[in-house]
Amino acid sequence: MAERSQTAPEAGNDMGNDDAIGGNVSKYIVLPTGYCGQPKKGHLIFDACFESGNLGRVDHVSEFEYDLFIRPDTCNPRFRVWFNFTVENVKESQVRKIVDTFRAVLRVIFNIVNFSKTKSLYRDGMAPMVKSTSRPKWQRLPPKNVYYYRCPDHRKNYVMSFAFCFDREEDIYQFAYCYPYTYTRFQHYLDSLQKRNMDYFFREQLGQSVQQRQLDLLTITSPDNLREGAERKVVFITGRVHPGETPSSFVCQGIIDFLVSQHPIARVLREYLVFKIAPMLNPDGVYLGNYRCSLMGFDLNRHWLDPSPWAHPTLHGVKQLIIQMYNDPKTSLEFYIDIHAHSTMMNGFMYGNIFEDEERFQRQAIFPKLLCQNAEDFSYSSTSFNRDAVKAGTGRRFLGGLLDHTSYCYTLEVSFYSYIVSGTTAAVPYTEEAYMKLGRNVARTFLDYYRLNSMVEKVAIPMPRLRATEERSSGGEPPSCLRTWSEPEALGTSMTTGCEPASIGTVTSHGIWNVLALPYLLDSSPTPSVVHPT
Repeated sequence: MAERSQTAPEAGNDMGNDDAIGGNVSKYIVLPTGYCGQPKKGHLIFDACFESGNLGRVDHVSEFEYDLFIRPDTCNPRFRVWFNFTVENVKESQVRKIVDTFRAVLRVIFNIVNFSKTKSLYRDGMAPMVKSTSRPKWQRLPPKNVYYYRCPDHRKNYVMSFAFCFDREEDIYQFAYCYPYTYTRFQHYLDSLQKRNMDYFFREQLGQSVQQRQLDLLTITSPDNLREGAERKVVFITGRVHPGETPSSFVCQGIIDFLVSQHPIARVLREYLVFKIAPMLNPDGVYLGNYRCSLMGFDLNRHWLDPSPWAHPTLHGVKQLIIQMYNDPKTSLEFYIDIHAHSTMMNGFMYGNIFEDEERFQRQAIFPKLLCQNAEDFSYSSTSFNRDAVKAGTGRRFLGGLLDHTSYCYTLEVSFYSYIVSGTTAAVPYTEEAYMKLGRNVARTFLDYYRLNSMVEKVAIPMPRLRATEERSSGGEPPSCLRTWSEPEALGTSMTTGCEPASIGTVTSHGIWNVLALPYLLDSSPTPSVVHPT
């Protein structure tokens, strides 16, 4: 790489040099050091002043190398991961050329120098996304062109460098950390659903963000379940509390698309369950291009204990609704699932809670085990249950302590990068469609769960992975039963074999663990098989 200008400010400490970054670059023309005169073709123009854009500063290293600085989250300099920007005004010497009898590919190197995290999936083959005006579909860069390393030029902090070959002078190129999913896209999606006039789909505004953006709440269920006096079993799903975790929106859309479809399983789920979905808890952060925080710099997923109606209005609105449902004797809030994306792990997986009631603790492992059998990209072995003090303010932890023994609260994580199918070693990069497929499989799994519900006392419970410092105790009562399913095979879901082998355990009449080395909870038959303890 070229030698950096001695006058260029350094980045890379805990704050980097980000206190010098006041906002996103706007049509910023990068000129060589000492250059005077009008900008020319080849002086790259960077822009991030658009919805969900993020790029705070650009330093010129050479004609073919640039240092890029992520703009920190608004009002919070700690978080610098998400980036989303455009580049234009390339010239012929910066694009692919044929020279003599061999191909000489002239690349530009971009160094993103002020990540706030040291661990990253860039170590495991992840690559930035790119599209251009003539090729509007997002693609991943080749992993061989991406480097993640400690850089002596930036105080030995981690830098992600990628080499890119511009091949069309007239194109505008856009680069992003992961597939973007903007607030505007989300609003257009909900508008399109509303225009279909489905009598089982209801959209309402639960509140507004600090910048007066809508907090949408969706209700998907048969109209009979909403009549006055009806008893309701509710599944509550939230997403995008961390705005840079865009896979959350794709998974959430997959859930919604399935639940409003005419699939036989979707029709059964709408008949017996009420789905409440708040797909975008942090619309300001999404719009602004933040990674983790709201407009005011708050990590909303640490404020569930006491959200402020003025500082955390969207979180406050959702919490008030959940408490209202909890206090309604006609409503049973059975599941809460908060959807996130993970920057250092592969696959989809879940976090759950630890309870003193051992039987309740066991039962919460049923849903992720069933999901593992429905979704080849979901990892049961990566699923864990914890009571970390630092997570006390999360939705999963707060609601897990508030709700009764019939309720189960999870964080659903999905990798920013890829998944590994059981029995293989190759990483399969996620696509937008693959994220939405995971969402569809989450929705399908609710039927499997309730088909098992009436026989759960007889079914062996999968042993969850625990942290070494955490202990369990016994006792508790089974959750309420929705129905013993006897519908034809058309209502069943096909079980894949993408579930890692795991120990199966059950509690004996004396409350003692009996662990069996069995690979699966169920076989692929429409009626679940029952695993008995030995």
